[in-house]
Amino acid sequence: MKTSLLAAALALASATLQAAGPVVEMYKSPSCGCCHKWAEHMQKAGFTVKMHDVEDVGAVRAKYGMPDALGACHTARVGTYTIEGHVPATDIKRLLREKPRAVGLSAPGMPPASPGMDLAGYGDFDTLLVGRGGQATRYARHTLESARKLD
Repeated sequence: MKTSLLAAALALASATLQAAGPVVEMYKSPSCGCCHKWAEHMQKAGFTVKMHDVEDVGAVRAKYGMPDALGACHTARVGTYTIEGHVPATDIKRLLREKPRAVGLSAPGMPPASPGMDLAGYGDFDTLLVGRGGQATRYARHTLESARKLD
């Protein structure tokens, strides 16, 4: 009886850990409100988000190799990648599947149609793949509708 209870508990714990998805370590200014909305978008997509308030997001960005010119309001880490700003969850899932040699992804500035901003009526925006030398190329093009997709 004890063995079956232990096995059931371990199975449940394992399923819970698998369902939690990849961990996103997010570094943001204590006064930023839109960052929480992006974190909600990521959680709905299956990620586990751990938020850290920092006084200097730029220092975190530099530490993880993201050029300041591609900066936004928050910097996150997922695995070995740096995610800058309001990058859609679909792009991060693709990045984790494809595993390119790169610093990570950026949605520079705060695109109004990006997840967490969600301002309808604004134009499309790009997610950029940032190479190890700091060069950026288009990784994905988004509209408000495509940015909200989770899979």
